Amino acid sequence: MGNRLANLKAAILNLTPQMTIRKKSSVYETPPWGFHEQDAFLNQVVKVETYLEPEPLMRHLKRLETALGRVSNFQNGPRLIDIDILFFDDVIMITPPLVIPHPRLHERAFVLVPLAELAAELAHPVLHKSIGELLEGVDQSEITMLKV
Repeated sequence: MGNRLANLKAAILNLTPQMTIRKKSSVYETPPWGFHEQDAFLNQVVKVETYLEPEPLMRHLKRLETALGRVSNFQNGPRLIDIDILFFDDVIMITPPLVIPHPRLHERAFVLVPLAELAAELAHPVLHKSIGELLEGVDQSEITMLKV
């Protein structure tokens, strides 16, 4: 919602000092996921280094979303920003607050396209396929790279 590109830039800017940004993908415009009666999404993947462990990292990211103006609504509904942990090194973690790798990333072209730009050879530690291989199994036809 709102100025989608400015929201992405603000989120990335506010990742520091808890995280060091190592790489950023291009920004992609994609159809909305889940609830379709909303504007297209902008998606980007950022590779970071952090001293935080996974659960404190997730709490930090949720606080950041709130600080940037995200308010709770219904699942997959319109939102200002949504920050997810896709991978955390080779960690496989299944806890009530957090699942790593992200449990549905392999189904979502809006995640796989920017992720493949950064790490096509990265092996999914559960599915034992590379990001490039996972990308082959999803429809990418409605995804557009923005020139920003």
